[in-house]
Order: sequence, then structure tokens, then C-alpha cells
Amino acid sequence: MVAGHLREQNGYYQMILSWKGKDGKRKGKSISTGLPVKGNKKRAEAMLLKTRKEFNPDNLMENADMLFTDFLSKWLKDKAVTLGTSTYAEYAYDVKNYIVPYFQEHPIALLKMTARDLENFYRHERQQNEATANELLLYHEVIVTAFQYAVDLEWIRENIMAQVNPCADEAPILFTDFLEEWLEMMKNSLEVTTYASYSMSIRRSIIPYFRDKKLTLQDLEKHPKYIQDYYQHELNSGLTANTVIHRHANIRKCLQYAFQIGLIKSNPADRVERPRKVKYVATIYNQEELETLFNVVRGDPIELAVILAAFYGLRRSEVVGLKWDAIDFEKKTFTIKHTVTQVTVDGKEVTIQKDRTKTKSSYRTLPLVPPFEELLHRLRQEQLVNQKVCGTAYCQKYLDYIYVNAMGELVKPNFITQHFEITLKNNGLKKIRFHDLRHSCASLLYANGVSLKEIQEWLGHSDIGTTSNIYTHLDYSSKVSSANAILAFYPENTGVQTIGQ
Repeated sequence: MVAGHLREQNGYYQMILSWKGKDGKRKGKSISTGLPVKGNKKRAEAMLLKTRKEFNPDNLMENADMLFTDFLSKWLKDKAVTLGTSTYAEYAYDVKNYIVPYFQEHPIALLKMTARDLENFYRHERQQNEATANELLLYHEVIVTAFQYAVDLEWIRENIMAQVNPCADEAPILFTDFLEEWLEMMKNSLEVTTYASYSMSIRRSIIPYFRDKKLTLQDLEKHPKYIQDYYQHELNSGLTANTVIHRHANIRKCLQYAFQIGLIKSNPADRVERPRKVKYVATIYNQEELETLFNVVRGDPIELAVILAAFYGLRRSEVVGLKWDAIDFEKKTFTIKHTVTQVTVDGKEVTIQKDRTKTKSSYRTLPLVPPFEELLHRLRQEQLVNQKVCGTAYCQKYLDYIYVNAMGELVKPNFITQHFEITLKNNGLKKIRFHDLRHSCASLLYANGVSLKEIQEWLGHSDIGTTSNIYTHLDYSSKVSSANAILAFYPENTGVQTIGQ
């Protein structure tokens, strides 16, 4: 087995192999894993071990004669570890049913394959199999990705296949059509929540704006101003700069893919000015306002959510995701380790349950304070009573969850947001977002002398910069105290009245 180790380069792991050649000299080879450094050390180490076991220096000379079809098989086998399950299945299907059958009839060595050979394949698929533009783009993604692996292996110098346009013989592709096709392709490779965000932005805002304009990818490439005009249109309609920035991210990512597969020669989204990000300043509750809120929600379905958000700073997904096995009544602690989110996917509401938190830092253990412990015991008793009263009608699916209704059904995240807003309005309380209770928690902690580091751990932030930039909202009383402290040092301050008196 050849020697080898991992090396970090540009945020990705590389495998560095080393062996002694027949001439007695030391030789080496670098192979990209395709794995980002963050969170993939174990996977990279497993890939390195597998590569070291299978790598045979004597076979390097055989690469020149390797057929393109054989290379595709090798690529799929080598990348099975790094590709997502759905992505791998999609790639394997296209390779087996479309790409390999053609190139078996037109055998060609990997190192002798040209852009013309690939163009002939696409032409054949369009003419003989009536392949759609979307199907051609999928084939192209597979082939370009496979050839990039050959570049990583240093079998070829550059990926010339990325310069081929699979739809060259067709009419120019409309930007809106490509958006739809790209979104469909991304469906299997993105988290459901991420896909839902992309889908909502693209289908509700971006496509409706560009549809009547009939702009092609090439139009945008020549005139990036069309994109700039869209941003200005959204800003003029009342959208915030931060929302438009999200729209920009969607457009840029889509056009970057078009660039990668050779449909355009540059990404026009890189040549426009995106709006300046506006720092969000939360509306928060002070201690007195929180006390009023706690009294108002006592016994209300929103009570648990309010306590967890205001006292512990829990996110909405963490509130709904709290389970009974996360509570340790003996040690007086509970652990945040499960989340529940709600998104709209293709017009349907989908509830997503995950046995993981937003980030590694979000996984945290917090003390079980008496008011919360008392509430938990009360909720537990209510659930037991409801189970007896409802009998078989009681939902059995969520018995391990804390936040359920009288029928045992899981309380949905959107219910919290909507009911919280109604509760504030009905009781004449200051209007804030539910998430602003988390901000309120952080501000009160800070105002009472808790360090940023401790607040970071309490809220589950991965970066203390997030804590510092977003959640350090000093309440007015804190600012008054600071001002009075400065006044004490003011020259000739005799007779100067302190603020607030």
C-alpha cells in the first residue's frame, strides 16, 4: 500500500500519495477529494485509506488506453462516498441509460476525446431520442463533473468539456426557462429547507418579473443592467435590501451553473452592484414587559414557546423540537438536540424533523429552572389526562414530543408565530416578532453583566461575532447608567442633574 496523507488547499481536502518508483526515486501524486475541510475530516480519512489500498502506480500508464465508458464507471465508483445518495442515483441512471449506450457504439479513449465528440453525442440525443434541453443539461453536468475528476487525477490538463454548449443547435435559452430547469436539478442536491427558500424566491418573484421580458441567458450576459434593473424594481416596491441580497444570491448561483457548463462565457451577476446589507435592529422587551407577557400567556398554548424563547433564547425550531428525553429532572438540565421546521415545497406545507441542530454550537445543555420545571410537570400531566380522555383518537406519532396539542398532534412552528402576534394584539402589548424574544433574552443577559462568551454559549452561536453584532442590544436603562457614569467625571459637574431624575 502506498503512503499518503491529507492536505488542505483552498478549503478542500487533497490526498497526497507517495511511493518509490522502479528507478528507486520517490514519486508523488495529489488527488482532490472534493470534500470541504469543515466537517469532513473522517470522510476524507476514509477516502484516503481506500485510495491508498486501491492505488497501483503500475496502472498509471494504462490510463492512455482507458475508454471513456470505463472511466465513467471508475468515476462513479470512486465518487460514491462523496456524492449524495439522490445525486449519485441520478448520475448513475443517466450514465447507464443514455451516455454509456452511445459511447459503446462510438468507442473512444478518454485521453483522445474531444469537444466535437461530445457535441456529436448531444446532437444524436436531440435528433434521435428527442432529448429536451433539461435532459441535455443533466447529461452535460454528469460528463463535465466526470472530466473534472480526470483533471483532479492529473490524467488530463484541462476540462475542455465545460466549454461545450449542449443546446447549441437549439434556440437561445430563456432565462426563466433555465431558472426552472436549474431549480429542478437542484431539488435532489439541496436540503429541503434550502430548496424551499430557493423555490419561493425564484417562482414568486424572479420568474414573474423576467417572464414577460423574454430575456435569454445571452441577453443577461451582454447586458447585466437587466439584473440591476430587477434589484431596483424590488427595492422600489418596498422590499428590504437584505431580501434583495437573497434574490441576488439565487440569481448568481443559477448563472454560475450556466457559466460552468458553457452556456455563457461569464457570470453577469458578478458585474452588478448588489444593495448594501442593512443591519437589523430588533425591537425587544425589557424586564418589565417580559413579566407582563409571562402573566398574559400563563395557561395559553403559547406559554411554553414564550418561556423557552424569552428565558432561554431558544429558536422556534428548537422550541417545537424539544422532546421528553432531552429533559433530565435529576440533574436539573435539558439538552437542545432536535429541531422541527416548517417550509413550503412546491405549494405544499412540509414539516421537517431533524436529529440535529442548526450548527454544532447549537447543541447545548441548559439548566432547568424551577418555573420551567413546574411548567413541564404540568404539561406532562395534561398530556396523560388527554391520552385517557381521547383514547384511540389521541395521536400516537408524537408521544415523545413536549409541545403537542390536546389531541397529541405536534404544534407547528407557524402556529407559534401566528398565535404570538394575535396574543400581543389582543392584550395591547408592544408588537415584536417571536424571534425578538431571543434578542430580548440576549440583551437582558448583557445588561446584567453576563459576558459575550457566556451569551454565545447560552444562545448556541457558532461565532461570537454573531453574538456581538446581532444580539448585543443594550436596553435604555443600561445606556442611562453608562451616561451617568460618564457624567461623574465631567469637569465642574456641580449642579449637573443626572439623567433619568
